[in-house]
Amino acid sequence: MLHAEGPLLAIDVSTCEVMHHDIDPLLQQTIGGRATATYLAHDRIPFDADPFGPDNRIYLSTGPLQLSQMSFTGRMNMTGLSPLTNGLVSTNAGGYLSRNFANTGISVLEVTGSSDELIAIHVRDDDVWFESIPELEEATVPEVSDHMTEAHDLGPEHCIAIGPAGEHLVRYASVLTFNSRAFGRGGLGAALGAKGVKCVTFDGETPPDIEIPTSVTSTVHREAAQSDSRMKRQGTTGGTEFINDNFSLPTRYFSERSFEHVTSIGGDAVEEKKYKRGTCSMCAFGCKLPTRDEKTGLETEGPEFETVYAFGSNQGVGDIVDVMKSNKLCDDLGLDTISAGVTIAAYLASEDEFGNAGLVHELIEKVAYRDGIGDLLAEGVHRIADDLGVDDMTAKGMEFAGHDGRELHGLGLQYAVANRGGDHMYATFQRFEYRGEVDPEGTTGKASKLIEQEQFCAFRDSAIICAFSGDHLEEDRLEAIFAVPYERLLEVGNGVIERERHFNNQRGMDIEDDQLPYELPDLEASKQEYYHLRGWTDRGVVPDDRIEQTQPPMPPR
Repeated sequence: MLHAEGPLLAIDVSTCEVMHHDIDPLLQQTIGGRATATYLAHDRIPFDADPFGPDNRIYLSTGPLQLSQMSFTGRMNMTGLSPLTNGLVSTNAGGYLSRNFANTGISVLEVTGSSDELIAIHVRDDDVWFESIPELEEATVPEVSDHMTEAHDLGPEHCIAIGPAGEHLVRYASVLTFNSRAFGRGGLGAALGAKGVKCVTFDGETPPDIEIPTSVTSTVHREAAQSDSRMKRQGTTGGTEFINDNFSLPTRYFSERSFEHVTSIGGDAVEEKKYKRGTCSMCAFGCKLPTRDEKTGLETEGPEFETVYAFGSNQGVGDIVDVMKSNKLCDDLGLDTISAGVTIAAYLASEDEFGNAGLVHELIEKVAYRDGIGDLLAEGVHRIADDLGVDDMTAKGMEFAGHDGRELHGLGLQYAVANRGGDHMYATFQRFEYRGEVDPEGTTGKASKLIEQEQFCAFRDSAIICAFSGDHLEEDRLEAIFAVPYERLLEVGNGVIERERHFNNQRGMDIEDDQLPYELPDLEASKQEYYHLRGWTDRGVVPDDRIEQTQPPMPPR
């Protein structure tokens, strides 16, 4: 089976100790990316670790396809213990980092411990060194990139960085690369900030030698270049009006399900502001959205659909330029736009301030610096809903994406049982319900397909392949690339899901955490069907022997 190659680079920032571990047996079983990182996290993070404590470990990992020339592969994975959900979380980001990371020769970076001073870590193929950077305290992400470019001739494509939100331990702080590509969900920017790590740079000239069959990859690359997909013009915002008109676009903190100003913030409005082509490393698809407002001079990348929902309809804001400004502030300050937007929408609901874009922009900055009311909002909706007097619109503490489980019941089941809660990318079940391939009504009989989708998405995040590759990388092509049956690839994904779940079980999570803030038809019976098909207990607990039977050799702790 095709897999990533290269050692685990383990860095303890408490002692500045650097170690390289051979993890080839693990890579052979897990491919790379999310799977490799999840196995390491399950084995090396104590089950009782504090997300903000030195025992938490953050993993940045690549897959084998980041050594290819194929479109849809300019991405990387990040895994750790989430300050937002209190369980394991993985998130991935695009941009141009992955090839620079791979050129250092490693497959996984692990950061543990806690530094007494704010530092940058510099990873090279022949060296690792640490730099004290007190002058970058509370610097924005672009300011960090500018400093690294000036001081080390390494631009944002070589760097991951946190903004002030990460330093101030905002529970949904993100990690950015290329200034605007976010490892967004779950708050790993705050976990990195708790370690005193402001940024990590990567540079080298010794990538692993991985043989990847070019017959398929060249075909996929050509198809990506020739595609006339609407996403090339409007990104994920192309479906905004369709969702609003036919399903549900959460509006004014989930109190309404359609937005009267949708055309002012949807795909056409975003396309009007797009001023050049944007893409990720090696990708000919080019679905990114560099946007500019000529009147104000505001430039940002996006907003994508989730930001349009979180800072547009769900806040009652109907001007795309206002949403663009929110997007820009979140990227610069290092905030996940979904959790930040939904949390601020909850505050607007409590104050009857829907549509007040000026207040929204003030609140984004207050959250990032934990200033005044921002200190409360930095905790996320789950921890403050009672204080605000609003419904807790989260699953496992993670704010919902803009695809509504109250209308898409299979997605609602996904939100309930997913190890990271209200994240639409965990199994992307909404796609089947939007397309009419699965009836959106009811949860009965959907568990089996949900399980397969969870496994596929976990494999995809291990390869690592962009979620927008689906029309170009079907089962037969994946089998040809990885040289194993498709079912073996799903087994890789299954190992990820079970280790995430088992880790969270050891932290006390079970069926009581598989809850939603609204009712769905037959949800409890469907959860039991899901547990049964997975071979878990009726409390949603993974038996220990299921982990032990599939455990590869692991590096020393």
